[in-house]
Amino acid sequence: MMRLRRLSKILYVVGKYRLDTMLDKTRLPLAVRLALAPAILLGRAQAPRGERLRCALQELGPIFIKFGQLLSTRPDLVPADICAEITQLQDNVPAFSPEVFKTNIESALGGKVEDIFAQFDSQPLASASIAQVHKATLTEGSEVVVKALRPDIEKTIAEDIALLFTLARLLAKYSPDGKRLRPVEVVRDYQAVIFGELNLQSEGANTSLLRHNFENSPLLYVPEVHWPYSNKQVLVMERIHGIPVTNIADLQAAGVDFKCLAERGVEIFFTQVFEHNFFHADMHPGNIFVDASDPEKPRYLAIDCAIMGSLSSADQFYIARSLLAIFKRDYRQVAELHLRSGWVSKDTSIIEFTNAIRAVCEPIFERPLKDISLGHILINLFSTVRQFNMQVQPSLVLLQKTLLNVEGLGRQLYPELDLWTTAQPFLEKWLKDRYSPKALFKQFKDDLPDLLERLPQIPPMLFQALENLQQPQNSCEQTEDPPPQNANRTRIKLFGAAIAGSGLGLLATQWISAMGPTIIVGSVVTASGLLLMLFR
Repeated sequence: MMRLRRLSKILYVVGKYRLDTMLDKTRLPLAVRLALAPAILLGRAQAPRGERLRCALQELGPIFIKFGQLLSTRPDLVPADICAEITQLQDNVPAFSPEVFKTNIESALGGKVEDIFAQFDSQPLASASIAQVHKATLTEGSEVVVKALRPDIEKTIAEDIALLFTLARLLAKYSPDGKRLRPVEVVRDYQAVIFGELNLQSEGANTSLLRHNFENSPLLYVPEVHWPYSNKQVLVMERIHGIPVTNIADLQAAGVDFKCLAERGVEIFFTQVFEHNFFHADMHPGNIFVDASDPEKPRYLAIDCAIMGSLSSADQFYIARSLLAIFKRDYRQVAELHLRSGWVSKDTSIIEFTNAIRAVCEPIFERPLKDISLGHILINLFSTVRQFNMQVQPSLVLLQKTLLNVEGLGRQLYPELDLWTTAQPFLEKWLKDRYSPKALFKQFKDDLPDLLERLPQIPPMLFQALENLQQPQNSCEQTEDPPPQNANRTRIKLFGAAIAGSGLGLLATQWISAMGPTIIVGSVVTASGLLLMLFR
Protein backbone atom coordinates (compact mmCIF):
# COMPACT_ATOMS: atom_id res chain seq x y z
CA MET A 1 0.00 0.00 0.00
CA MET A 2 2.84 2.39 0.87
CA ARG A 3 4.43 1.78 -2.53
CA LEU A 4 1.15 2.40 -4.35
CA ARG A 5 0.72 5.70 -2.51
CA ARG A 6 4.23 6.78 -3.46
CA LEU A 7 3.76 5.70 -7.08
CA SER A 8 0.51 7.65 -7.19
CA LYS A 9 2.37 10.68 -5.83
CA ILE A 10 5.02 10.40 -8.54
CA LEU A 11 2.40 10.11 -11.29
CA TYR A 12 0.56 13.08 -9.80
CA VAL A 13 3.71 15.25 -9.74
CA VAL A 14 4.60 14.22 -13.30
CA GLY A 15 1.12 15.28 -14.42
CA LYS A 16 1.06 18.43 -12.27
CA TYR A 17 4.21 19.79 -13.93
CA ARG A 18 3.40 18.20 -17.31
CA LEU A 19 6.71 16.36 -17.47
CA ASP A 20 5.01 13.94 -19.83
CA THR A 21 5.42 16.57 -22.56
CA MET A 22 9.22 16.09 -22.26
CA LEU A 23 8.97 12.37 -23.16
CA ASP A 24 8.72 10.56 -26.47
CA LYS A 25 5.53 8.67 -25.64
CA THR A 26 5.71 6.50 -28.74
CA ARG A 27 8.68 4.68 -27.22
CA LEU A 28 7.02 4.04 -23.85
CA PRO A 29 5.29 0.76 -22.91
CA LEU A 30 1.51 0.80 -23.23
CA ALA A 31 0.98 0.57 -19.45
CA VAL A 32 3.14 3.66 -18.86
CA ARG A 33 1.34 5.60 -21.59
CA LEU A 34 -2.02 4.74 -20.01
CA ALA A 35 -0.77 5.84 -16.57
CA LEU A 36 0.36 9.21 -17.98
CA ALA A 37 -2.75 9.79 -20.12
CA PRO A 38 -4.79 11.67 -17.44
CA ALA A 39 -2.14 14.43 -17.38
CA ILE A 40 -3.64 15.89 -20.53
CA LEU A 41 -6.69 16.93 -18.46
CA LEU A 42 -4.48 19.41 -16.55
CA GLY A 43 -4.05 21.60 -19.62
CA ARG A 44 -0.95 22.93 -21.28
CA ALA A 45 2.31 23.49 -19.43
CA GLN A 46 2.75 27.15 -18.49
CA ALA A 47 6.26 27.40 -16.98
CA PRO A 48 9.50 26.62 -18.89
CA ARG A 49 10.48 22.95 -18.91
CA GLY A 50 13.58 23.47 -16.76
CA GLU A 51 11.59 25.17 -14.01
CA ARG A 52 8.92 22.45 -14.14
CA LEU A 53 11.54 19.70 -13.82
CA ARG A 54 13.24 21.45 -10.90
CA CYS A 55 9.96 21.92 -9.04
CA ALA A 56 8.97 18.29 -9.65
CA LEU A 57 12.28 16.90 -8.37
CA GLN A 58 12.09 19.20 -5.38
CA GLU A 59 8.57 18.09 -4.54
CA LEU A 60 9.40 14.39 -4.90
CA GLY A 61 12.11 14.56 -2.25
CA PRO A 62 15.74 13.63 -1.48
CA ILE A 63 16.39 10.77 -3.90
CA PHE A 64 15.02 12.76 -6.85
CA ILE A 65 16.83 15.92 -5.75
CA LYS A 66 20.12 14.03 -5.76
CA PHE A 67 19.38 12.82 -9.26
CA GLY A 68 18.85 16.42 -10.30
CA GLN A 69 22.12 17.42 -8.65
CA LEU A 70 23.97 14.92 -10.81
CA LEU A 71 22.26 16.16 -13.98
CA SER A 72 23.12 19.78 -13.15
CA THR A 73 26.85 19.05 -13.52
CA ARG A 74 26.47 17.77 -17.09
CA PRO A 75 25.92 20.82 -19.35
CA ASP A 76 27.39 18.78 -22.20
CA LEU A 77 24.57 16.24 -21.83
CA VAL A 78 21.66 18.34 -20.49
CA PRO A 79 20.16 21.28 -22.43
CA ALA A 80 21.30 24.66 -21.11
CA ASP A 81 17.83 25.85 -20.05
CA ILE A 82 17.25 22.73 -17.93
CA CYS A 83 20.78 22.79 -16.50
CA ALA A 84 20.40 26.42 -15.39
CA GLU A 85 17.25 25.61 -13.44
CA ILE A 86 18.22 22.35 -11.73
CA THR A 87 21.50 23.92 -10.60
CA GLN A 88 19.36 25.61 -7.93
CA LEU A 89 18.88 22.19 -6.33
CA GLN A 90 22.48 22.35 -5.11
CA ASP A 91 21.83 24.55 -2.07
CA ASN A 92 18.37 26.05 -2.45
CA VAL A 93 16.06 23.34 -1.08
CA PRO A 94 13.28 24.86 1.09
CA ALA A 95 14.26 24.99 4.78
CA PHE A 96 12.27 23.50 7.63
CA SER A 97 11.31 25.26 10.86
CA PRO A 98 14.20 26.66 12.99
CA GLU A 99 12.21 25.71 16.10
CA VAL A 100 12.14 22.07 14.98
CA PHE A 101 15.87 22.27 14.23
CA LYS A 102 16.65 23.58 17.74
CA THR A 103 14.44 20.95 19.34
CA ASN A 104 16.30 18.20 17.47
CA ILE A 105 19.68 19.64 18.52
CA GLU A 106 18.70 19.87 22.17
CA SER A 107 17.32 16.33 22.16
CA ALA A 108 20.47 14.92 20.55
CA LEU A 109 22.98 16.82 22.73
CA GLY A 110 21.02 16.71 25.97
CA GLY A 111 21.02 20.43 26.76
CA LYS A 112 19.75 23.84 25.80
CA VAL A 113 21.17 25.46 22.66
CA GLU A 114 21.91 28.58 24.72
CA ASP A 115 24.08 26.56 27.12
CA ILE A 116 25.93 24.59 24.43
CA PHE A 117 26.75 27.46 22.07
CA ALA A 118 27.88 31.01 22.79
CA GLN A 119 25.96 32.12 19.71
CA PHE A 120 23.43 30.29 17.50
CA ASP A 121 21.90 31.64 14.28
CA SER A 122 18.26 30.58 14.00
CA GLN A 123 18.26 31.26 10.24
CA PRO A 124 19.65 28.34 8.21
CA LEU A 125 22.96 28.79 6.45
CA ALA A 126 22.07 26.09 3.91
CA SER A 127 19.25 23.63 3.36
CA ALA A 128 19.91 20.43 1.44
CA SER A 129 17.94 17.34 0.51
CA ILE A 130 18.83 15.32 3.62
CA ALA A 131 19.81 17.84 6.28
CA GLN A 132 19.91 21.51 7.26
CA VAL A 133 22.84 23.60 8.50
CA HIS A 134 22.99 26.58 10.88
CA LYS A 135 25.87 28.82 11.97
CA ALA A 136 27.02 28.86 15.59
CA THR A 137 29.94 29.73 17.85
CA LEU A 138 31.28 27.42 20.54
CA THR A 139 31.78 28.70 24.07
CA GLU A 140 35.56 28.69 23.50
CA GLY A 141 35.13 30.97 20.46
CA SER A 142 35.43 28.65 17.45
CA GLU A 143 33.11 29.35 14.51
CA VAL A 144 31.22 26.19 13.57
CA VAL A 145 28.31 24.90 11.54
CA VAL A 146 25.66 22.65 13.07
CA LYS A 147 24.04 20.02 10.87
CA ALA A 148 20.87 18.05 11.66
CA LEU A 149 18.59 15.77 9.63
CA ARG A 150 15.25 16.80 8.19
CA PRO A 151 12.16 15.68 10.12
CA ASP A 152 10.77 12.27 9.08
CA ILE A 153 13.42 12.00 6.37
CA GLU A 154 14.04 8.32 7.09
CA LYS A 155 10.39 7.45 6.47
CA THR A 156 10.35 9.34 3.16
CA ILE A 157 13.52 7.64 1.95
CA ALA A 158 12.23 4.21 3.03
CA GLU A 159 9.12 4.74 0.89
CA ASP A 160 11.21 5.79 -2.12
CA ILE A 161 13.58 2.85 -1.73
CA ALA A 162 10.64 0.41 -1.49
CA LEU A 163 9.24 1.84 -4.71
CA LEU A 164 12.61 1.68 -6.42
CA PHE A 165 12.92 -2.00 -5.48
CA THR A 166 9.50 -2.66 -7.03
CA LEU A 167 10.47 -0.87 -10.24
CA ALA A 168 13.85 -2.64 -10.27
CA ARG A 169 12.24 -6.07 -9.98
CA LEU A 170 9.85 -5.24 -12.81
CA LEU A 171 12.77 -4.07 -14.93
CA ALA A 172 14.74 -7.22 -14.14
CA LYS A 173 11.78 -9.42 -15.06
CA TYR A 174 10.36 -7.74 -18.14
CA SER A 175 13.19 -5.73 -19.70
CA PRO A 176 15.55 -7.43 -22.17
CA ASP A 177 18.35 -5.52 -20.43
CA GLY A 178 17.21 -6.54 -16.95
CA LYS A 179 19.85 -9.18 -16.29
CA ARG A 180 22.69 -7.06 -17.65
CA LEU A 181 21.70 -3.93 -15.74
CA ARG A 182 21.27 -5.82 -12.42
CA PRO A 183 18.81 -3.17 -11.22
CA VAL A 184 17.97 -4.86 -7.91
CA GLU A 185 21.63 -4.97 -6.91
CA VAL A 186 22.09 -1.34 -7.93
CA VAL A 187 19.12 -0.26 -5.80
CA ARG A 188 20.35 -2.38 -2.88
CA ASP A 189 23.76 -0.72 -3.13
CA TYR A 190 22.16 2.73 -3.26
CA GLN A 191 19.98 1.83 -0.27
CA ALA A 192 23.08 1.17 1.82
CA VAL A 193 24.62 4.44 0.66
CA ILE A 194 21.67 6.71 1.32
CA PHE A 195 20.77 5.16 4.68
CA GLY A 196 24.42 5.56 5.62
CA GLU A 197 23.96 9.24 4.84
CA LEU A 198 21.36 9.42 7.62
CA ASN A 199 24.05 8.58 10.19
CA LEU A 200 25.84 11.88 10.85
CA GLN A 201 28.44 10.15 13.02
CA SER A 202 29.45 8.12 9.98
CA GLU A 203 29.69 11.33 7.95
CA GLY A 204 31.90 12.81 10.65
CA ALA A 205 34.20 9.77 10.53
CA ASN A 206 34.43 10.05 6.73
CA THR A 207 35.25 13.75 7.07
CA SER A 208 38.02 13.05 9.58
CA LEU A 209 39.64 10.41 7.36
CA LEU A 210 39.45 12.59 4.23
CA ARG A 211 40.96 15.45 6.24
CA HIS A 212 43.80 13.16 7.34
CA ASN A 213 44.43 11.98 3.76
CA PHE A 214 44.84 15.58 2.54
CA GLU A 215 46.53 16.99 5.63
CA ASN A 216 48.80 19.90 4.61
CA SER A 217 47.81 19.37 0.96
CA PRO A 218 47.82 22.40 -1.37
CA LEU A 219 44.97 20.81 -3.33
CA LEU A 220 42.16 20.25 -0.85
CA TYR A 221 41.14 21.38 2.63
CA VAL A 222 38.56 19.49 4.72
CA PRO A 223 37.05 21.09 7.86
CA GLU A 224 37.68 19.69 11.34
CA VAL A 225 34.95 17.75 13.16
CA HIS A 226 34.20 18.78 16.77
CA TRP A 227 33.50 15.34 18.20
CA PRO A 228 32.35 16.36 21.72
CA TYR A 229 29.28 17.96 20.08
CA SER A 230 28.65 15.32 17.39
CA ASN A 231 26.75 12.03 17.26
CA LYS A 232 24.38 10.16 14.94
CA GLN A 233 21.78 12.96 14.97
CA VAL A 234 24.02 16.05 15.01
CA LEU A 235 27.30 16.99 13.35
CA VAL A 236 29.30 20.06 14.42
CA MET A 237 32.22 21.07 12.19
CA GLU A 238 34.62 23.92 11.68
CA ARG A 239 33.08 26.68 9.58
CA ILE A 240 34.97 27.28 6.35
CA HIS A 241 35.06 30.52 4.36
CA GLY A 242 35.34 30.23 0.60
CA ILE A 243 33.73 31.09 -2.71
CA PRO A 244 31.11 28.61 -4.01
CA VAL A 245 32.66 26.84 -6.99
CA THR A 246 29.63 27.79 -9.11
CA ASN A 247 30.05 31.53 -8.39
CA ILE A 248 32.08 32.24 -11.50
CA ALA A 249 31.77 36.04 -11.16
CA ASP A 250 33.33 36.09 -7.67
CA LEU A 251 36.07 33.69 -8.73
CA GLN A 252 36.88 35.94 -11.69
CA ALA A 253 36.91 38.99 -9.43
CA ALA A 254 39.38 37.21 -7.13
CA GLY A 255 41.66 36.55 -10.13
CA VAL A 256 41.47 32.76 -9.86
CA ASP A 257 43.39 30.73 -12.46
CA PHE A 258 40.52 28.64 -13.85
CA LYS A 259 42.79 26.28 -15.80
CA CYS A 260 44.71 25.42 -12.63
CA LEU A 261 41.46 25.09 -10.66
CA ALA A 262 39.93 22.66 -13.15
CA GLU A 263 43.10 20.55 -13.44
CA ARG A 264 43.44 20.39 -9.65
CA GLY A 265 39.92 19.05 -9.44
CA VAL A 266 40.86 16.18 -11.76
CA GLU A 267 44.07 15.54 -9.80
CA ILE A 268 42.11 15.40 -6.52
CA PHE A 269 39.73 12.86 -8.00
CA PHE A 270 42.44 10.50 -9.24
CA THR A 271 44.43 10.90 -6.01
CA GLN A 272 41.40 9.88 -3.96
CA VAL A 273 40.51 6.92 -6.19
CA PHE A 274 43.95 5.42 -6.77
CA GLU A 275 46.33 6.59 -4.03
CA HIS A 276 43.93 6.76 -1.06
CA ASN A 277 41.20 4.40 -2.36
CA PHE A 278 38.70 6.59 -0.50
CA PHE A 279 36.87 9.13 -2.63
CA HIS A 280 34.19 11.74 -2.08
CA ALA A 281 31.26 10.34 -4.07
CA ASP A 282 28.89 13.31 -3.79
CA MET A 283 30.98 16.02 -5.41
CA HIS A 284 28.20 18.16 -6.80
CA PRO A 285 28.97 21.91 -6.83
CA GLY A 286 26.90 22.58 -3.69
CA ASN A 287 29.51 20.69 -1.67
CA ILE A 288 32.58 22.43 -3.08
CA PHE A 289 34.09 25.85 -2.33
CA VAL A 290 37.30 27.56 -3.37
CA ASP A 291 39.97 29.18 -1.22
CA ALA A 292 41.13 32.06 -3.45
CA SER A 293 43.71 33.52 -1.03
CA ASP A 294 46.35 32.43 -3.58
CA PRO A 295 44.48 32.89 -6.88
CA GLU A 296 47.31 31.45 -8.98
CA LYS A 297 47.14 28.21 -6.97
CA PRO A 298 43.55 28.00 -5.71
CA ARG A 299 42.65 25.29 -3.22
CA TYR A 300 39.37 23.39 -2.98
CA LEU A 301 37.31 23.21 0.21
CA ALA A 302 35.10 20.12 0.51
CA ILE A 303 32.11 19.48 2.77
CA ASP A 304 29.36 16.85 3.11
CA CYS A 305 31.33 13.57 3.20
CA ALA A 306 28.26 11.41 3.81
CA ILE A 307 28.75 9.37 0.63
CA MET A 308 32.24 7.98 0.12
CA GLY A 309 33.45 5.21 -2.12
CA SER A 310 36.29 2.73 -2.40
CA LEU A 311 37.31 0.00 -4.85
CA SER A 312 38.85 -3.42 -4.65
CA SER A 313 42.51 -3.67 -5.60
CA ALA A 314 41.53 -5.60 -8.73
CA ASP A 315 39.00 -2.94 -9.80
CA GLN A 316 41.61 -0.20 -9.29
CA PHE A 317 44.04 -2.09 -11.51
CA TYR A 318 41.56 -2.83 -14.31
CA ILE A 319 40.14 0.70 -14.35
CA ALA A 320 43.58 2.32 -14.52
CA ARG A 321 44.75 0.00 -17.30
CA SER A 322 41.47 0.34 -19.23
CA LEU A 323 41.63 4.13 -19.16
CA LEU A 324 45.25 4.13 -20.31
CA ALA A 325 44.41 1.67 -23.08
CA ILE A 326 41.60 3.98 -24.24
CA PHE A 327 44.01 6.95 -24.15
CA LYS A 328 46.41 4.96 -26.35
CA ARG A 329 43.60 3.70 -28.59
CA ASP A 330 44.55 0.11 -27.80
CA TYR A 331 41.02 -1.27 -28.14
CA ARG A 332 42.14 -4.90 -28.08
CA GLN A 333 43.55 -4.40 -24.59
CA VAL A 334 40.35 -2.65 -23.47
CA ALA A 335 38.36 -5.69 -24.62
CA GLU A 336 40.77 -8.15 -22.96
CA LEU A 337 40.63 -6.25 -19.67
CA HIS A 338 36.82 -6.36 -19.72
CA LEU A 339 36.96 -10.13 -20.15
CA ARG A 340 39.65 -10.68 -17.52
CA SER A 341 37.82 -8.53 -14.98
CA GLY A 342 34.60 -10.49 -15.46
CA TRP A 343 32.67 -7.41 -16.59
CA VAL A 344 31.59 -9.28 -19.72
CA SER A 345 31.03 -12.97 -20.32
CA LYS A 346 34.13 -15.14 -20.83
CA ASP A 347 32.69 -16.61 -24.04
CA THR A 348 32.54 -13.16 -25.68
CA SER A 349 34.32 -13.01 -29.03
CA ILE A 350 37.40 -10.86 -28.42
CA ILE A 351 37.55 -9.83 -32.08
CA GLU A 352 33.91 -8.72 -32.25
CA PHE A 353 34.16 -6.95 -28.89
CA THR A 354 37.32 -5.11 -30.00
CA ASN A 355 35.66 -4.00 -33.22
CA ALA A 356 32.63 -2.69 -31.30
CA ILE A 357 34.82 -0.67 -28.93
CA ARG A 358 36.82 0.72 -31.84
CA ALA A 359 33.63 1.77 -33.62
CA VAL A 360 32.62 3.81 -30.57
CA CYS A 361 35.94 5.37 -29.64
CA GLU A 362 37.74 6.01 -32.90
CA PRO A 363 35.35 8.67 -34.29
CA ILE A 364 35.54 10.51 -30.95
CA PHE A 365 39.35 10.58 -30.99
CA GLU A 366 39.33 12.32 -34.34
CA ARG A 367 38.29 15.47 -32.47
CA PRO A 368 40.69 17.75 -30.57
CA LEU A 369 41.50 16.34 -27.13
CA LYS A 370 39.86 19.29 -25.37
CA ASP A 371 36.56 18.41 -27.07
CA ILE A 372 36.59 14.77 -26.01
CA SER A 373 34.18 13.96 -23.19
CA LEU A 374 34.86 10.87 -21.13
CA GLY A 375 31.19 11.01 -20.17
CA HIS A 376 30.17 10.69 -23.82
CA ILE A 377 32.57 7.79 -24.34
CA LEU A 378 31.18 5.93 -21.34
CA ILE A 379 27.59 6.51 -22.44
CA ASN A 380 28.31 5.36 -25.99
CA LEU A 381 30.24 2.32 -24.79
CA PHE A 382 27.44 1.44 -22.39
CA SER A 383 24.84 1.36 -25.16
CA THR A 384 27.17 -0.40 -27.64
CA VAL A 385 28.30 -3.31 -25.46
CA ARG A 386 24.76 -4.34 -24.54
CA GLN A 387 25.01 -6.89 -27.33
CA PHE A 388 27.86 -8.53 -25.41
CA ASN A 389 25.81 -8.87 -22.21
CA MET A 390 27.96 -6.42 -20.25
CA GLN A 391 26.62 -6.21 -16.71
CA VAL A 392 26.41 -3.11 -14.55
CA GLN A 393 28.85 -3.36 -11.63
CA PRO A 394 27.13 -1.98 -8.51
CA SER A 395 30.50 -1.45 -6.84
CA LEU A 396 31.47 0.94 -9.66
CA VAL A 397 28.25 2.97 -9.75
CA LEU A 398 29.58 5.58 -7.29
CA LEU A 399 32.85 5.88 -9.21
CA GLN A 400 31.05 6.38 -12.51
CA LYS A 401 28.76 9.02 -10.99
CA THR A 402 31.71 10.84 -9.39
CA LEU A 403 33.69 10.84 -12.62
CA LEU A 404 30.73 12.41 -14.42
CA ASN A 405 30.52 15.06 -11.69
CA VAL A 406 34.24 15.86 -11.87
CA GLU A 407 34.32 16.17 -15.64
CA GLY A 408 31.15 18.25 -15.74
CA LEU A 409 32.42 20.62 -13.05
CA GLY A 410 35.84 20.91 -14.68
CA ARG A 411 34.31 21.83 -18.04
CA GLN A 412 32.09 24.43 -16.34
CA LEU A 413 35.15 26.09 -14.83
CA TYR A 414 37.43 25.74 -17.85
CA PRO A 415 35.79 24.65 -21.11
CA GLU A 416 39.22 23.94 -22.64
CA LEU A 417 39.97 21.32 -19.94
CA ASP A 418 41.89 18.38 -21.40
CA LEU A 419 40.97 15.60 -18.99
CA TRP A 420 43.10 13.09 -20.84
CA THR A 421 46.36 15.02 -20.61
CA THR A 422 45.79 15.62 -16.90
CA ALA A 423 44.91 12.01 -16.10
CA GLN A 424 47.31 10.02 -18.28
CA PRO A 425 50.62 10.84 -16.52
CA PHE A 426 48.95 10.31 -13.14
CA LEU A 427 47.74 6.81 -14.08
CA GLU A 428 51.06 5.84 -15.66
CA LYS A 429 52.92 6.89 -12.51
CA TRP A 430 50.42 5.03 -10.30
CA LEU A 431 50.86 1.77 -12.22
CA LYS A 432 54.65 2.16 -12.19
CA ASP A 433 54.69 2.81 -8.43
CA ARG A 434 52.31 -0.10 -7.79
CA TYR A 435 54.93 -2.58 -9.01
CA SER A 436 58.07 -0.83 -7.79
CA PRO A 437 60.44 -2.77 -5.46
CA LYS A 438 59.42 -0.49 -2.60
CA ALA A 439 55.70 -1.23 -3.12
CA LEU A 440 56.31 -4.97 -3.50
CA PHE A 441 58.36 -5.07 -0.30
CA LYS A 442 55.65 -3.13 1.54
CA GLN A 443 53.10 -5.69 0.35
CA PHE A 444 55.40 -8.47 1.57
CA LYS A 445 55.66 -6.84 5.02
CA ASP A 446 51.90 -6.45 5.19
CA ASP A 447 51.39 -10.14 4.32
CA LEU A 448 54.18 -11.42 6.58
CA PRO A 449 52.02 -11.91 9.73
CA ASP A 450 49.65 -14.12 7.73
CA LEU A 451 52.57 -16.13 6.37
CA LEU A 452 53.97 -16.63 9.86
CA GLU A 453 50.55 -17.69 11.09
CA ARG A 454 50.44 -20.42 8.45
CA LEU A 455 54.00 -21.72 8.87
CA PRO A 456 53.16 -24.03 11.83
CA GLN A 457 50.53 -25.69 9.62
CA ILE A 458 53.15 -26.91 7.12
CA PRO A 459 54.62 -29.87 9.13
CA PRO A 460 51.21 -31.53 9.80
CA MET A 461 50.31 -31.16 6.13
CA LEU A 462 53.60 -32.74 5.07
CA PHE A 463 53.25 -35.61 7.55
CA GLN A 464 49.72 -36.18 6.23
CA ALA A 465 51.14 -36.42 2.73
CA LEU A 466 53.68 -38.95 4.05
CA GLU A 467 50.86 -41.02 5.55
CA ASN A 468 49.00 -40.95 2.26
CA LEU A 469 52.03 -42.35 0.46
CA GLN A 470 51.98 -45.37 2.77
CA GLN A 471 48.35 -46.19 1.91
CA PRO A 472 47.97 -49.06 -0.66
CA GLN A 473 46.92 -47.93 -4.13
CA ASN A 474 43.73 -49.14 -5.83
CA SER A 475 44.59 -52.28 -7.78
CA CYS A 476 42.49 -51.18 -10.73
CA GLU A 477 44.52 -47.98 -11.06
CA GLN A 478 47.95 -49.34 -10.12
CA THR A 479 49.57 -51.48 -12.83
CA GLU A 480 52.86 -52.02 -11.07
CA ASP A 481 54.44 -51.27 -7.72
CA PRO A 482 56.70 -48.23 -7.57
CA PRO A 483 60.36 -48.96 -7.01
CA PRO A 484 60.95 -49.20 -3.24
CA GLN A 485 63.98 -46.92 -3.39
CA ASN A 486 61.90 -44.13 -5.02
CA ALA A 487 59.17 -44.38 -2.37
CA ASN A 488 61.74 -44.31 0.40
CA ARG A 489 63.45 -41.31 -1.15
CA THR A 490 60.09 -39.46 -1.31
CA ARG A 491 59.40 -40.22 2.34
CA ILE A 492 62.83 -38.92 3.32
CA LYS A 493 62.26 -35.72 1.36
CA LEU A 494 58.85 -35.15 2.95
CA PHE A 495 60.27 -35.83 6.40
CA GLY A 496 63.12 -33.41 5.77
CA ALA A 497 60.67 -30.78 4.47
CA ALA A 498 58.57 -31.19 7.60
CA ILE A 499 61.62 -30.65 9.81
CA ALA A 500 62.68 -27.65 7.71
CA GLY A 501 59.18 -26.16 7.89
CA SER A 502 59.03 -26.62 11.65
CA GLY A 503 62.44 -25.08 12.09
CA LEU A 504 61.59 -22.13 9.85
CA GLY A 505 58.39 -21.51 11.79
CA LEU A 506 60.20 -21.51 15.13
CA LEU A 507 63.07 -19.37 13.91
CA ALA A 508 60.74 -16.85 12.25
CA THR A 509 58.58 -16.62 15.36
CA GLN A 510 61.62 -16.08 17.63
CA TRP A 511 63.61 -13.76 15.42
CA ILE A 512 61.02 -11.70 13.51
CA SER A 513 61.00 -8.83 16.01
CA ALA A 514 64.78 -8.43 15.69
CA MET A 515 65.14 -9.08 11.97
CA GLY A 516 65.72 -6.29 9.49
CA PRO A 517 64.14 -6.31 6.02
CA THR A 518 67.27 -7.73 4.37
CA ILE A 519 67.52 -10.62 6.82
CA ILE A 520 63.82 -11.43 6.38
CA VAL A 521 64.06 -11.58 2.61
CA GLY A 522 67.30 -13.60 2.80
CA SER A 523 65.71 -16.10 5.17
CA VAL A 524 62.71 -16.59 2.89
CA VAL A 525 64.97 -17.13 -0.13
CA THR A 526 67.16 -19.60 1.80
CA ALA A 527 64.13 -21.53 3.03
CA SER A 528 62.71 -21.68 -0.48
CA GLY A 529 66.01 -23.01 -1.79
CA LEU A 530 66.13 -25.65 0.95
CA LEU A 531 62.66 -26.93 0.14
CA LEU A 532 63.47 -27.05 -3.57
CA MET A 533 66.61 -29.07 -2.87
CA LEU A 534 64.65 -31.51 -0.75
CA PHE A 535 62.12 -32.13 -3.50
CA ARG A 536 64.54 -32.14 -6.42
